[in-house]
Amino acid sequence: MESPMKYLCLVYSDELELHSQPESPNDAECMAYSESIQSSGRMIAAEALESVQTATTVRMRNGKMSITDGPFAETKEQLAGFYLIDAKDLNDALQIAGNIPAARVGCVEVRPVRQLNP
Repeated sequence: MESPMKYLCLVYSDELELHSQPESPNDAECMAYSESIQSSGRMIAAEALESVQTATTVRMRNGKMSITDGPFAETKEQLAGFYLIDAKDLNDALQIAGNIPAARVGCVEVRPVRQLNP
């Protein structure tokens, strides 16, 4: 039997449109989906994030720390949350990501988690 791989599903959306479109998910729907993935045994973690306006970006250059209020880059869509899941393969991860309610008004980037070599 193949062991599951970890995938990170990054949920992106335009914050101004995330909760204002007719097809926008509400918190109860998002919680229900999270609970369904949790009960399937495939969720490791999932969280929604506060507004991008609360972000702080940290950079280290030449031994000096630079702290900037706001996100790293100006983009149309912002990181709104994530799901860290176990999936049998990429296709399984894509099926899970495609059912994330926020995918209807934004997008979900799916990336395998790379194991670090000691």
